[in-house]
Amino acid sequence: MIVTVTLNPVLDHTLTVPRIVFNEMMRATASRLDWGGKGFNVSRALHSLGVEGVAMGFVGGAAGQMLERGLSDMGIATDFIRIAGETRTSIVVTDAAMERYIKVNEAGPTVRAEELAAFLDRVRERVRPGDIWVLSGSLPPGVPSDLYAQLITLVQAQGAKPFLDTSGKPLELGCAASPYLVKPNVVEAEEVTGRKVDSDANMLNAVEFFLRQGIELIALSLGADGLLLASKRQAVWARPPRVRVRNPVGAGDALLAGITWAVQRGLPLEETARLGVATGTAAAMREGVSVGTRAEVEALYEQIRVEERKIRPEGEYREQ
Repeated sequence: MIVTVTLNPVLDHTLTVPRIVFNEMMRATASRLDWGGKGFNVSRALHSLGVEGVAMGFVGGAAGQMLERGLSDMGIATDFIRIAGETRTSIVVTDAAMERYIKVNEAGPTVRAEELAAFLDRVRERVRPGDIWVLSGSLPPGVPSDLYAQLITLVQAQGAKPFLDTSGKPLELGCAASPYLVKPNVVEAEEVTGRKVDSDANMLNAVEFFLRQGIELIALSLGADGLLLASKRQAVWARPPRVRVRNPVGAGDALLAGITWAVQRGLPLEETARLGVATGTAAAMREGVSVGTRAEVEALYEQIRVEERKIRPEGEYREQ
């Protein structure tokens, strides 16, 4: 079973305008709603690949009802804790002429102590040996910054594999609990390591930093430059082909979905990296916070270039 956890979900409202102009009224040429939050984006990408699982998290208010109904209508199984607060909304304004965007996220509702306790009880009831638990996104107000660390410890004690994709203090504390996989981007890696990630040597330094904390796989997301995926024995850099990017929001979540599917199937590291980058690239080529089809992912998979990188002993890399 693959379980995605989205503790601070979001209703993504994307507006397309001919051009973003500040201090003037703009008229949208297109509008769409997507049922978002990083873990839900992973669920949608997995579903598009034909992989079933369960989406868990908190939902509340009218926005939460829309999100729950939207995921259900897509055929995604859910197991939510309903809270008193209103699920947040994000606004994405896409500039059609310049192919750029602005995204504004609300902080999200405050989760009460009893709501958090109910969620943790639900996790204990559901977790099984061999599961993959994808823990993604920001934490909502009202929960401790070590909540992901708690969840990692909880699911690993039952023989499940936790994957972590977050930022800041929750990422730092979560890594200390040694999840199976961590997927930071460059900015997130720099925040946690305290060092620049601006060269090949420094990327490998960052990877080594995470691996030394007992993490089995580190997936360093490089945006348009692809993915550096490493274990203690091997590292590969998977690069996508040049494509027209319509909306990169959610592409990193799709990348994680591809990796998750590959790990579930026991694929080698090189194939795992290629599948992750293909899935992320397919999502970036679509309008809105969307995901590619399995056919699109398989076509892109054949175009991914993979290069080996050597994992060396601690301290052998130097900053550049």
